[in-house]
Amino acid sequence: MSYIGILVTYIFVNNFILVKFMGICPFIGVSKNSSSAIGMGVAVTFVTSVTSVVCWMVYHGLLAPFGLEYLRTISFILVIAAMVQLVEMVIRKFSPSLYKALGIYLPLITTNCAVLGIAIINIDSGYNLLESFVAGAAAGLGFTMAIILMSNIREKLELTPVRKSFKGVPITFISAGIMALAFMAFDSSLLTNLGLV
Repeated sequence: MSYIGILVTYIFVNNFILVKFMGICPFIGVSKNSSSAIGMGVAVTFVTSVTSVVCWMVYHGLLAPFGLEYLRTISFILVIAAMVQLVEMVIRKFSPSLYKALGIYLPLITTNCAVLGIAIINIDSGYNLLESFVAGAAAGLGFTMAIILMSNIREKLELTPVRKSFKGVPITFISAGIMALAFMAFDSSLLTNLGLV
């Protein structure tokens, strides 16, 4: 698959939030306003990009040569935890307001299944180092796009009259479901029609 095909796949066709339903916790928790959504999206994109590369190197440089493939998941989780700690320290130092806005959801990137999922998918798909980086960046960009779209919808919903029983989380889940239905239009035939497969 071409690099553009990988980008289109992980941003639209296999969006981790709206198609795979991975990483829903920060998606719902941080999408209340656009500034925190953008910050979380950038943090997740950085983590997925870097961890995709580091996990690929750990797998092909340490695990596979010594027959330790069964340690893949725990090794990847350790790499992800280290990258999230790095991101957390940088955000705390350079943007304390964003750090405060992200709150508990920043350390939760460590347990965000989308980050681990893309690292495992890269290995299972047989991607090389550059393809793994592109897939990680595209998955992060897809997450960022979805969370920004949801934050814009939620900001509009705050100003819209909604039945009391639907206010808050219920209308958020309904909106996310409608967004997911819209993303069903992007399927693998899109890649074939664009000549990206």
